[in-house]
Amino acid sequence: MKILIADDHALFRDGLGMRLEQLYPNIIILQASNYSQTLKILDEDKQIDLIILDLDMPDMSWETGFSAIKQKAKDARFVIVSASEDVRNIRKTLGEGACGYIPKRSDPKILSRALQLILDGGTYLPPELLEQVSNLPEKKSATQSKNKTLTARQMQVLQLIAQGLSNKQIAYEMGVSEATVKLHINALLRAIGVTNRTQAVITAQKMGLI
Repeated sequence: MKILIADDHALFRDGLGMRLEQLYPNIIILQASNYSQTLKILDEDKQIDLIILDLDMPDMSWETGFSAIKQKAKDARFVIVSASEDVRNIRKTLGEGACGYIPKRSDPKILSRALQLILDGGTYLPPELLEQVSNLPEKKSATQSKNKTLTARQMQVLQLIAQGLSNKQIAYEMGVSEATVKLHINALLRAIGVTNRTQAVITAQKMGLI
């Protein structure tokens, strides 16, 4: 697994890299200090599995930088690890496909667990931020999906996703293969009109499903 850490603070990059290597000794860590350097690395290496991104880097706006990175790393997963806790920005990044958000103020043990969950294929959003994000008004109302009925399996998957479980953990809980879990998740996302797991939890809360 290859991970790119993009943050303008070298001490934070080094510390986070060491923590990741403790969790997964065989991973490869790359570092970038700004958006421009991140884009240059992605030009040279197309095999990045996960990008850990700080929104507030000095060389360009996060909207411009995040959009450019997404275009160059279409197969990578993204997680935001940032000091910024602007819930509108967090919601935008989730809408753009980020698989989670971890505040930099998080306790080291929580940070480790959140990173491990994301590396295992799960998603992470702090409970207090999940509530704030889900309470923001949307441009498109979740009521568009209220008339859609989820199957029992889709509801079970939704509940497990809301608990923060990875695909592997969900497969164990349900007694099925990971491939089957992926099929259920894809069907769930289509049923409620979202594109990723975090959006599914937020939308499901608005719909009163969880």
